[in-house]
Amino acid sequence: MTSELVNQRHSMVHHALGTKIVLTLFGDRYYPLLARSMRLIDEYEDRLTVNRPQSEVMSVNHAAGKGPKVVSPSTYELIKLAVKYSRENFGFNALIGPLVKLWKIGFTGANVPQDADIQERLKLIDPYKVLLDDDYRTVFLEEAGMELDLGGIAKGYIADRVRDFWIEQGVQAGIINLGGNLLFVGKSPRREDGQWVIGVQDPRLKRGDDIEIVRKPACSAVTSGIYERFLEVNGKKYHHLLDPRTGYPLQTDLSSVTVFTEQSVMGEIEAKRLFFNGAPINGWEEQSGNLGAVFIAQDGTVKNVN
Repeated sequence: MTSELVNQRHSMVHHALGTKIVLTLFGDRYYPLLARSMRLIDEYEDRLTVNRPQSEVMSVNHAAGKGPKVVSPSTYELIKLAVKYSRENFGFNALIGPLVKLWKIGFTGANVPQDADIQERLKLIDPYKVLLDDDYRTVFLEEAGMELDLGGIAKGYIADRVRDFWIEQGVQAGIINLGGNLLFVGKSPRREDGQWVIGVQDPRLKRGDDIEIVRKPACSAVTSGIYERFLEVNGKKYHHLLDPRTGYPLQTDLSSVTVFTEQSVMGEIEAKRLFFNGAPINGWEEQSGNLGAVFIAQDGTVKNVN
């Protein structure tokens, strides 16, 4: 890694995936890759979004209770991964959309639903009612009213695909920031040891104010937290992170968990696994691809797991 790369920093900002995208590359000759990378992100969003009437995922949702739909190889790969981890029942659930729309936390019409309505919606978020056919690449949601939403996993998957593209093109160093979902590529040109300096957001302060600083080799940093969206009714706060096992906001003493993983898509999953667990999992950091985590409790206590 040459020191002159520090002065050959190029960034591009774009709005996609419902958030602010910032891509940064080090090296003048890689500058043209920024626009190509943004187009790649847009292409994935076109296939995966549920915020427009038409997309591959929406074609599956529109056909819920009617029949299977064929999707592209990359979309099928991501749906299969999402369904696999949804079935582990630790808190991540790619079918949770009908429940989110009942509570509407963070949106107009937010309310505390009747328990009977919550129980009805729980019937529509069962990941075992998703039928996958590997031979034909089809996806079928068995019950009318079911919805697949890859929003909790798509940013990580897309970040990984941008990283793969950069590596194919010979990029030595770069940062992929998909609305706070970070993926560091190559060795940092700013440090002799090539490690990246990563700030962990203080949940009690405005975005950009860090509570912890860590140094890691190339990795992804993904956060799950409850501090940005909530509903307050009669003095009680209901945050937006719903527990698919109960239908209600997760009861937790945590404010956030930030995980460091080799693959960003796994960061999405593992951040939720640890957050829903409420505490470190014995031996988690020793598993392949897991590079550490920072737990922040609602009282401000910080626990660093390396």
